Amino acid sequence: MHEIKCPHCGKAFNIDEAGYAEILNQVRDEAFDKALHERLELAEQEKKSAVELAETKVASELQEAAAKKDLEIERLKEALKTSGELAQTKATGELKDDAAKKAAEIERLKAELDKADVVNKLALKEALGEVEKERDDLKRDLESKDTAQKLLENSLKEKFETQIKDRDQEIDRLRDMKAKLSTKMVGESLENHCENEFNKIRATAFPNAEFDKDNDASTGSKGDYIFRESDEAGTEFVSIMFEMKNELDEGANKKKNEDFFKKLDEDRNKKGCEYAVLVTLLEPENDLYNAGIVDVSHRYTRMYVVRPQFFIPIISLIRNEAHKTLKLKSELALVKAQNVDITNFEEELESFKSGFQRNFGIASDQFDKAIDQIDKSIANLGKTKEWLLKSANQLRLANDKAQDVTIKRLTRGNPTMAEKFEDAPDGEIEDNAG
Repeated sequence: MHEIKCPHCGKAFNIDEAGYAEILNQVRDEAFDKALHERLELAEQEKKSAVELAETKVASELQEAAAKKDLEIERLKEALKTSGELAQTKATGELKDDAAKKAAEIERLKAELDKADVVNKLALKEALGEVEKERDDLKRDLESKDTAQKLLENSLKEKFETQIKDRDQEIDRLRDMKAKLSTKMVGESLENHCENEFNKIRATAFPNAEFDKDNDASTGSKGDYIFRESDEAGTEFVSIMFEMKNELDEGANKKKNEDFFKKLDEDRNKKGCEYAVLVTLLEPENDLYNAGIVDVSHRYTRMYVVRPQFFIPIISLIRNEAHKTLKLKSELALVKAQNVDITNFEEELESFKSGFQRNFGIASDQFDKAIDQIDKSIANLGKTKEWLLKSANQLRLANDKAQDVTIKRLTRGNPTMAEKFEDAPDGEIEDNAG
């Protein structure tokens, strides 16, 4: 590539080898024609100047010679008038000699003029020869450049043909692979691509971030990947739910991107993520999704649709915007933690009050039961006392009855016993009575 700067506006632009060579050829042809034209004009002007100078010089000399001759003729006329015929003849001879000399001078001047013309022609021819030599050199250089350009073009042509052939083979291979893959495998290949792209820059761009597969299906469904990032204090300031979608080119059941918006929004809400991003290769001919990052927040809050080449840019964009609110989120997390502490204190206080009230109620019930038992015991003791008193009275009556028992009473109306008591010795009766 060559950088060319415009002499008028000063703007610089790049041009490839072919364009540069074409412009160079045009500039060289124009420069050659201009230089040749200028050299020819200069030689022609020099020739005209030399001829005009020689003509001026000869005319001046002829005028001077004519003037001198006129003066000489006048002088000779005067001499003829005074010296007669001889003098006239002599003057005529001298005049002829002078005329011959002047003619010779004229011839000499004409020869010098022709010589000057020859010199100018030689100078012009020499200049023309130099120009032609430069032209030939430029032609040879141009031919050499053309040869090198053709070689370069052939080399680039062969290189690009090879690349196109390799690319066609790769396309055929990918098409064959897609024809053999299931829809699930195609989707997984897109997931692997996104995961590999993220892992390439994880250590440098996202050292505190997490980017893992969503394997938790306890809520009934799950997304593909979840991105979360926190600051040094552990405060999370951004979270993104990702869904990757692809399908076979030959598949009969073509899906649309909007078919997955609702599920992605539900997964995002269930997993507590702020943003949702659909990375998709569906609808490859749709100009809306081919233009770049598509914001569908008018349908679902904070949701975007991107092609795989915009996977890293959308993460960076969302992450950088969320990082601007990190201070506010940190303060909010602190206030929330304080509110949680107060809530926990209130809950513990309510728990203590509830426990105390429950224990007090249980103790009160036990106390009432104990009093009831005491009252029942007192009542039982009263009955026992009454029963004991009644027993004592019965014992007293029995004792009184026992004290009133005598042999006479026992034998009254019982002649048999009376007879036995009479027959028995006194001592034995006393012992039995005792």
